[in-house]
Amino acid sequence: MQSTFSNTKSSWHPLVKGLAILSAAALATNPAGAEDHDQTHVRFFSGNLVVSRSVYDNNANNVKVGALLPVNCANTVGPCAAAINNGAYPFVFNNDTIDASFGITSKIFLDQITPSGFLLNSLEVPNSSQKNIRTESNQLVTSFSSKSEIALNLSTDGKLLTFMGYVAPINSLDVSNSNTPGVIDPTNPVGVNFYRAVATVNRNGKFTFTETNAYSGNNGRAAILNNSNGANFFYTAGNAGNGANPQPNGVILGAGAQFIDPSTAPESFQTPGTPTPLGSFSVTLLGAKADKVGKDDNFRGLTIFNNVVYFTKGSGSNGVNTVYFVDTTGAACPKGVGIPAVGAPLPVSPLNLSGVNPQNGLPNNMCILSGFPTTLARNLTNPATPFGLWFANADTLYVAEEGDGFAGDTTFYSHAAAQTDAGIQKWTFNSSTKTWSLAYVLQTGLELGVPYTINNYPTGNNAATKLPWAPATDGIRNITGTVDHNGKATIYGITSTVSGNGDQGADPNRLVAVTDDLANTDVSKATTEKFTIIRKANFAEVLRGVSFAPSGQDNDDRDDHEDHGDRD
Repeated sequence: MQSTFSNTKSSWHPLVKGLAILSAAALATNPAGAEDHDQTHVRFFSGNLVVSRSVYDNNANNVKVGALLPVNCANTVGPCAAAINNGAYPFVFNNDTIDASFGITSKIFLDQITPSGFLLNSLEVPNSSQKNIRTESNQLVTSFSSKSEIALNLSTDGKLLTFMGYVAPINSLDVSNSNTPGVIDPTNPVGVNFYRAVATVNRNGKFTFTETNAYSGNNGRAAILNNSNGANFFYTAGNAGNGANPQPNGVILGAGAQFIDPSTAPESFQTPGTPTPLGSFSVTLLGAKADKVGKDDNFRGLTIFNNVVYFTKGSGSNGVNTVYFVDTTGAACPKGVGIPAVGAPLPVSPLNLSGVNPQNGLPNNMCILSGFPTTLARNLTNPATPFGLWFANADTLYVAEEGDGFAGDTTFYSHAAAQTDAGIQKWTFNSSTKTWSLAYVLQTGLELGVPYTINNYPTGNNAATKLPWAPATDGIRNITGTVDHNGKATIYGITSTVSGNGDQGADPNRLVAVTDDLANTDVSKATTEKFTIIRKANFAEVLRGVSFAPSGQDNDDRDDHEDHGDRD
């Protein structure tokens, strides 16, 4: 399996000079293209950040004007539409205006940066464009411009980064809405099939890939490996379905929160079976009428804190856009809302489906976190759009709000600027009332609705939408953070955008950071806490996930150490 890296030649930041020099010295010994089993260096260092980045292959031949979309639609239920732009960036993503499933698979890079934003190296995830990668080789891509993908999370022991993607060649069309090979929805207009997969990577840049039939018709978004105390399985978040109602059983079972056993086999030897859900939530718990099965579980964010698995739902007109947790006790929230039971264990098995007909819904073992919204999305003019979440401690939860993405007319900049919930929300827990409440929203310096320029990006208005090309920040998606000894929390977040692009997910976005006083609940004081830009995506790039780097050694590293000598 091939890996490549690049090192920056910029001046060292004075605060990170020592660490950067150490990293550069360690990395310089490995030639680009070295095989994983031949690597003799440490790629990632504790305390640094890792950001997932997708790079579009800017090739006009990726799409032919007039080609029928979605891909292979003539052999599906259709309808078909003719492509209005070729594959040149960013005009290619105007095809989203005629094909709601439009996307093109692209490379994934894992950028290691210092907390101040200095680039140390970039690890390319194996893909079909690389030398020695064949059809049967391990590989993984994302879909440009699917904005909810490649979130990064650390395993429970902190030694592995986990993320999700597709087992497909780069420059493949409409993969993010394709069926998986084992879960076919005949009403899906996209006529290709691809597995989704969960990836892990350790501090030495060694990858593993586990294929799954989950998330057929849509995308896997985030994964965490539980590898502590003898456990070994993934919890994942995503969405499923791109067809009509009723959905096939496999689509329902493969939605939302999944429980996936890792594989050690090469991708070409894997034969994933029927998806196994980790959990499920139905609005019937709130006294509402049941809606489209599977869509209440359209999850985006994922984290674990104090042995509890948390999710967010922030899109779609089904269900409730809010924060959820998996209840392993069965007693934490009999009416769908509550707080985790003290001492409750992490889930160690998938949802029990014995005797269950998925068409009638799945057993409910998830709850809305007490204090968070419970109103159905369809009953709100502007539903909440929570995305990433990070616990600073047991009483402080930061939730990223990505904004509503409005670009319906020329007021979209001012609309974005007027949002009061977009940014990073600080929630605090009241132990007396057993409920969470919103303290304030961090927005200062985020520059919501303020257009910015990108080198080589088009200027003026997009002919397809009649709106300005220039993107502006609309909110925050994935986040992570750290707390210092002074009680200051620094939160790192990936921005969302709004623009006149045919698909706003294709806009180059930013990594930003803000420092918040944990003890503060004063809104006026919070307005003085200002976001700073840590890193910017360039032309034909997008940033997606952010995490701290993996640490320590896993068993495979120790085996390599014994066989090949000291790799540090």
